[in-house]
Amino acid sequence: MTDQPSPRPNGFSEATGEICYDLPSSYIPHRATGLLHLPRFLAKARKHLKGELPTSYQRNFGKGFDRFLCAHLGVDPQAVIACVREATDEADLDARLLQIFPPDLRVHVWNRELVQKGMSEMGRDVIANVRRTMGAEHRSDIISFADMIDFDEGRLP
Repeated sequence: MTDQPSPRPNGFSEATGEICYDLPSSYIPHRATGLLHLPRFLAKARKHLKGELPTSYQRNFGKGFDRFLCAHLGVDPQAVIACVREATDEADLDARLLQIFPPDLRVHVWNRELVQKGMSEMGRDVIANVRRTMGAEHRSDIISFADMIDFDEGRLP
């Protein structure tokens, strides 16, 4: 958890638990691949390996978007975590990831899928329920799961 100001006191959301304000948004692309969410997964892996990933994030670590991304790439989330563990620096990490990722990343397919998660009829119902739980039922601008994450972590005012 960082000390950045938040609409939720002390970096804690009653709906989701402790909040990490220093994780990147799922909308941020990875510099070497262009894949959305990958920088966030890597940042969570770093926290996990240091024993700093809060319980509120552990329940979905390697699942949710992390698993969807890995399924898209045809790799096990544990293989990505191993790359983070073994890398000596960012360039080495990028090289290790590119070794385990397929040659054709289909970046446009994944990025579109990520930004649209939650826009199906079932997804809209889930997002409406989560917005209610978070006291944000009035927020019609929150239309995807990535938006929900950004709202929870204080990136959407």
